[in-house]
Amino acid sequence: MPEYISHPLIKEKTIERRSYQISVAATALMHNTLVILPTGLGKTVVAAFVIASRLHNTEGKVLFLAPTKPLVEQHAEFLRRVLNIEPEKIISLSGEILPEKRAEMYEDAIIVVSTPQVIENDIIAGRISLESFIHITFDEAHRAVGNYAYVFIAKKFFEQSKSPLILAITASPGSDVERIREVAQNLGIEEIEIRTEFDRDVKPYVHEKDIEWIKVEMPAELGEIRKKFLDALRMRYERLKKLDLISIDFENASKKELLAVQEMMQSEAAETRDSRYYDAVSILAEIMKILHAVELIETQGLEALKHYLKRLMTEAHSRGSSKASKKIAGDVTFRDAMLKTFECKIDHPKLKKLREIVRNEIYSNPDSRIIVFANYRDTAEMLSNELAQVEGLKVSKFIGQASRVDDKGMQQKEQVEILNKFRSGEFNVIVSTSVGEEGLDIPATDLVVFYEAVPSEIRAIQRRGRTGRAKRGRIVVLMTKGTRDEGYYYSSIRKERMMYSRLYELRDSLLNRTKVQKQKNLEEFHSPSVLIYADSREAKSGVVKKLFNMGVGIKTGNLDVADYIVSDRVAIERKTVNDFIDSLIKKEKLFNQLFRMRRTYQKPILIVEGDSLYKRAVHPSAIRGAIAAITIDFGIPILFTSNSDETAEMIVSIATREQKIKQREVSLHSDKSKRSLREEQEYIVASISSIGPVIAKNLLESLNTIEKIATASEEELIKVPKIGKKTAERIRKLMTSPYNR
Repeated sequence: MPEYISHPLIKEKTIERRSYQISVAATALMHNTLVILPTGLGKTVVAAFVIASRLHNTEGKVLFLAPTKPLVEQHAEFLRRVLNIEPEKIISLSGEILPEKRAEMYEDAIIVVSTPQVIENDIIAGRISLESFIHITFDEAHRAVGNYAYVFIAKKFFEQSKSPLILAITASPGSDVERIREVAQNLGIEEIEIRTEFDRDVKPYVHEKDIEWIKVEMPAELGEIRKKFLDALRMRYERLKKLDLISIDFENASKKELLAVQEMMQSEAAETRDSRYYDAVSILAEIMKILHAVELIETQGLEALKHYLKRLMTEAHSRGSSKASKKIAGDVTFRDAMLKTFECKIDHPKLKKLREIVRNEIYSNPDSRIIVFANYRDTAEMLSNELAQVEGLKVSKFIGQASRVDDKGMQQKEQVEILNKFRSGEFNVIVSTSVGEEGLDIPATDLVVFYEAVPSEIRAIQRRGRTGRAKRGRIVVLMTKGTRDEGYYYSSIRKERMMYSRLYELRDSLLNRTKVQKQKNLEEFHSPSVLIYADSREAKSGVVKKLFNMGVGIKTGNLDVADYIVSDRVAIERKTVNDFIDSLIKKEKLFNQLFRMRRTYQKPILIVEGDSLYKRAVHPSAIRGAIAAITIDFGIPILFTSNSDETAEMIVSIATREQKIKQREVSLHSDKSKRSLREEQEYIVASISSIGPVIAKNLLESLNTIEKIATASEEELIKVPKIGKKTAERIRKLMTSPYNR
C-alpha cells in the first residue's frame, strides 16, 4: 500500500509520499531553488507541497506561472484536486478574461495560476501588485531568458514582495551553460536540485521505457529528388566561394553556423557598402530555403515538401517578395526538382513503418494510448489523415493556437477537449507538434513515436517523458539512413549528457559561493513623475517594461494613432529596424500611419530602434529616400535608438520636457474620422498656437461655439480663464487677418 503525504493543506490520500520529492521540496522551502526532474517524476507534486507549506506558515498569496493556456488549466485543476483550499480561491487566468474582471479576481484569490504575459501586462497596468505574494512557481523555467515575461515578473517579485520565495521547475534547462546561468541569475536561484531516473531515491518509482531506433532506407525516387535539390545548393555554395569573403566549409556547415555567417555578412554590407556582401546575404537566404526543402524530403516526406514548395512559389510571385524567393523560383535546377516532387507518387517509408507500429500496438493492446510527434504542422495533418484510415485507430491532431493564412490554429478549448477525449479513450492516437512536448498530464500513454529525430536535448527529454509514467512505456524513433535524421539523434544524446555534466558543475559552484544577492538590490530607478499613454500592442515590447521599471506612470489601451502619447501635441510612432524596412516594402501602411499621426498631433515623432539600418536586402538609396520623404514632406523628425532601453529613456526625456518644462498636459486625440462633434470642436480650437486642450475647453464653455470665439472681442476673450492679453491678441489676429499665399 502506498504511503501518502499528511499535511493540513493537502487532501488525504491525494499525493503519494516519495522520498526524493520530500527532499527536493525541503530545499525549495529554504532557498530559491531550480528543480530539474525528467517529465513524469512529479515536478508539479513538488510545487504543490511547497505551496501548501508556504501558505500554512506564511500569510499571503501564491502565483503559479506556466507558458501555455492548456498548462495553466491543467495546473489549476491539479491544485484544486489536491489542496485543502476552496476551489474558487484557486483561479486560472488567460488573456481572454477582460482586464477589469481579472483585477476583481485577484482580490479574492489565494492561488493565481496564469500565463506570464497576463501577469506582466497587469503589473504594468497597475491591476496587480506582488506585495502580498509570498511564493511564485515558474513552470518550464528554462524559458526565463532574454525578454521573456518570467524575467520581468521575478524582478518585480523581489522588489515588491515582503517575503519572496521562488521555485523554478523544468525537465531540461538545456546544455548551453551560459543559458543555464542566465536562468539562475534571472530567477535569483540559490540552490539547484537535480534528479534523474537513475538516482537511487528515484529508481523505485520509475517504470522502464523500451527505446527502439528504427531506420528506413530512402527510396531511389526520393533520393533522385533530393539529389536535384542538393545540386541547386552546390551551385550556390560555389557562388559564395567565388565571392571570397570568408573561409568556411559551407557544404558541411550547420544551419546555425550559416545563420551566423549571414548575420555577419549583413553587418559588413551595412558598414562597407560592398555589393559582394549584399550578394552573399541573398545567396545565403536562398541556401536556407533550399536546405529546408532537403530536410523535408529526408525527414518528413513528399506531402510536407509539396506544401512548402507551394508556399515558396506563392511568396516568389507575390508583391514585395524577397530577392531570394524570386531567384529560386527562376532557377532551372530547382524547378526541375520541384517538378519531379509533384510528379512523384512514392510515400516516405517512415509512413508505412508508422502505420505498422501503431496498428500493431492497438492490435496487441486495444486500450493503448499513443502519441506521435512531428516537427511540422503539414506533417501532423498528413499523418492524422493517414492514420485515421487504419482500422481501430481513433485519431486527432494536436497543434498550437497560432494561425497562418492557410492553417487555422487550435484554440485552448479545443486543446483541452482533445486531451480529455484522449484520456477517456474517445481518441487513442494523438499526432502532436511541439505544443504537446511541454507538461501534458497524460499518465496512461503506452507508446510515443518520434516521426523524426530532434537535435534539441530539451525536446527529446520532454517527448520521452510522455510515456512510462504509470506503467512500462515504449518509445520508437524513426530515422532515415544517411540523412540529418541520424545527425539530429546523436546530437540530442550528446547535448543531454553535456547538460547534466554542466548542471552538476553549476550546482557545485552555487554551493561554494555566498547566496545570490536578491534582485531587489539591483539598480533602482527614480520616478520622473510623468504620465505616458502606450498602445496595448506595445505591452510585449521591452520599452514598456523599461518605462515601468523607471517608475513612469503608464496607461495602456488601444490608441487611434501612434504607439506613445506624451503630451497634448507630441505623439510617437516606434518602429524596430526590421519593422521600418518591412513598412517600406508596404509603403501604403507606413505613410498612412504617419499621415494620420501628422493630421492628429501637432508634433509627431518617429523613433527607429535597432542597429544596422542598411543590413536588409533593400537598397540604401531607397531607405535614405524614405527618410528624406518622412522628414521633409511629412515634417516628422526621426530619432534613432540602439535598443528598447534607449527608446524608453528617449520617450521619458521627451515626456519630461513636455510635461515638466513646457507644462503641457497629456491628451489623447482621436483620428479625425473617429472624433465626436465635441471632440472635433475641442481639436479645432486647441490647434490654435499656444492653446492647449484645457484652454480650448475654457473657450468653448465660456463662448459656447467656435463662431462666437472667432467674433469675440479682446475684452471678451480676456474674461475666459487662462486667457491673457497676448493670447487674446493672437486669436483676434488669426481670426481677422486676410489669407495671403
